[in-house]
Amino acid sequence: MGSRSTQPATATTKMTLTPVMTLEYQKDSGWIRSIAYFLNGKRIISASSDKTIRKWDLQAGKEVEEVDVYEGNLAEVSRDGRWLTTTGGDGEYKLKAYGVETGIVKRFQDPRKISCFDISADGKLLASGSEIDRTVLIWGMDTDELVAGPFGSDDSVGAVQFSSDSKKLAVESSVRKCLEVWDVQTQKLDARVGKKCGGHIISVPHMFWTKKGTILAAFSFDFDNWQYSEPTTIYEFDASTLETVGDPFEGHTDIISQLALSSDGTLLASSSFDNTIKLWAFEPRHLLASFDVLPKLVHPYTLTFSPDIHQLAYAVYRKIFICNTPPDILARIRLAPHAQAIVRICCIYPIADVLISSSRSIHLTIQPSTSYSMCTLHCSIYLHY
Repeated sequence: MGSRSTQPATATTKMTLTPVMTLEYQKDSGWIRSIAYFLNGKRIISASSDKTIRKWDLQAGKEVEEVDVYEGNLAEVSRDGRWLTTTGGDGEYKLKAYGVETGIVKRFQDPRKISCFDISADGKLLASGSEIDRTVLIWGMDTDELVAGPFGSDDSVGAVQFSSDSKKLAVESSVRKCLEVWDVQTQKLDARVGKKCGGHIISVPHMFWTKKGTILAAFSFDFDNWQYSEPTTIYEFDASTLETVGDPFEGHTDIISQLALSSDGTLLASSSFDNTIKLWAFEPRHLLASFDVLPKLVHPYTLTFSPDIHQLAYAVYRKIFICNTPPDILARIRLAPHAQAIVRICCIYPIADVLISSSRSIHLTIQPSTSYSMCTLHCSIYLHY
């Protein structure tokens, strides 16, 4: 394991994360189970225990569509917002996937009691895991047929996620004390850490494959007493060995209920039963801020960043809270030591000064006295981070 000394932020005083918008279900509706942004960042989709999905327009601040789509008690929106995967009902075809925009319904012959699922980034594969028989099956989204598995996990399956290239599958146990990586093509176990502990907890947070191919997960190395040692710490694992990489993310005082990783891989958010949401710089492991969550005495059931990471959304009971990511935090992660910028400027006038702001905008001062912002007819700018 890596050393246990997460670098402190310069200021981690608890603050209240104030929503700029609240989207609310009707009083008699069910609890929100899953939310995801559409890729354009202008809409959100939510799945609820009242067996509906709802689409929300963030510019209008209201619901624009509600659809009754499933019979069961578990629903997840895919990472790109294109699919809603559900399980429940009677018969062999309990597992279904609904095209959010297309209305296409995929039915998979999986009669098990399913605890989790994930659709690959390319939209071609669906993995479904079961706490009961401790197996994972992989289905073809085009054919609705079984294409791989069963993968026999060492413990009850609580979370699954494909790698970005869909070649590997990470499997985490319900009590988050066993983590495995399987090769999808060979159907063989690559690595395992932890051991079978049995039981389950209320909420299993998402795992994430990082851009460098490692795995982020809330995990507990206390294997002797699962009932009183649910994870309060997030680790990064080498996917080939499942040895920990770098320092852990430490700071929560109660069970971590959910994780969210920004699309560019720079910002990590975690929610907990300690009624806080914490924001971390993924590298170099800085705790940037700790926010008290409202309402009190409940934990966020689901948590996600907008595609441009300028917003953080979380859901509690029947409400979705849309919050702006604090500008100073965006500035800090973009000015982190590992970030590098390459700027190429071509201009027909002599340049007196170039200023690159924390928001990545560029301001040029061109002699003798004229200032130009970004690109004009007389200059070209190429910026790459």
